[in-house]
Amino acid sequence: MTRTASISAIVPARNEEAVLAACIVTLAQQPEIGEILAINDQSSDGTAEVLQGLAERIPQLRILETHGVPAGWVGKNYAVWLGAAQARLPWLLFTDADAEHLEGSAARALQLSEENQAALVSFSPEQITDSWWEKALIPFVYSRLAERFSYDEVNNPDSAAAAANGQYLLIHRDAYDAVGGHAAVASKILEDVALARHAKAAGYRLWFGPGIGAVRVRMYRTFGAMWEGWKKNLYVLMGSSPAAMRSELLSSVPCISLLLLLAAVVWPLLGFLGLALLLGRHATYAAALSRNQVPLSRIIYYVPAFVLYAAVLIASWRSHARGRVEWKGREYPVEAPATGGRGH
Repeated sequence: MTRTASISAIVPARNEEAVLAACIVTLAQQPEIGEILAINDQSSDGTAEVLQGLAERIPQLRILETHGVPAGWVGKNYAVWLGAAQARLPWLLFTDADAEHLEGSAARALQLSEENQAALVSFSPEQITDSWWEKALIPFVYSRLAERFSYDEVNNPDSAAAAANGQYLLIHRDAYDAVGGHAAVASKILEDVALARHAKAAGYRLWFGPGIGAVRVRMYRTFGAMWEGWKKNLYVLMGSSPAAMRSELLSSVPCISLLLLLAAVVWPLLGFLGLALLLGRHATYAAALSRNQVPLSRIIYYVPAFVLYAAVLIASWRSHARGRVEWKGREYPVEAPATGGRGH
């Protein structure tokens, strides 16, 4: 532990053998991080062996184990709760096993907390996308999230808006304990947003912003994992009600353009209007990519992007309507939405 170390990093790991080493090694390279607590959450792959090998050369790494998930808890929430209980330093950094921490990221987060008097600092990581389906869907999702969770609103202490990204969430121990930590959000699928809401409601300041140059993540390496991940999260992220889902579908999919293009089979001139409107939506999406510092080359994926987005949004809606979601081999109950049209 270095003299300037003030952060305990907490990393939940369930079947993360392919990515875990890069996360742990890049955390260990941050002088501000004095200890790393990795929680092996009943992994069935080589995660335990990877952790043991890392522990032999990284003295600040401690390995914890979960032995089942208590009733009422989401597995990840329980794992990080165990880690937080063992942490010794005044700042807690919750990060995912697939996150790569770039040089100076911890120092940058601490500086932002000081400059903004923020008890919680969260980065939205740079997203690494290799396959066509990642390049299509992930930038589209994040462009929609940027509209829903404005950084300026979240960072404004006079606004009730609150959000955070659990891939990089740094919170002071005092604030964490005061709001009940992860025990207060034990059953929440989106525990990061819920924790941020608790912190802001309790009067703590937040800072949430882009993490380019600080942390990067490749969230999903298979189409199935990507589908399952967004199926779990999108319903809650986009409003948690049937009315919100209908509104999101209508605003995110170029419905009028598509109807006009279909009508062109009978009335060909309508096809030109439909194409013009679709090109306009392309331009709007290009502007959103630029605002979110995503390569403009992703614009070529616009059509498969909104098709995939609409499909997984509907799948997420249906999953939550059934009252169950799945993630990493576990199934969790969720509150089924009301059948009426009013949001909540």
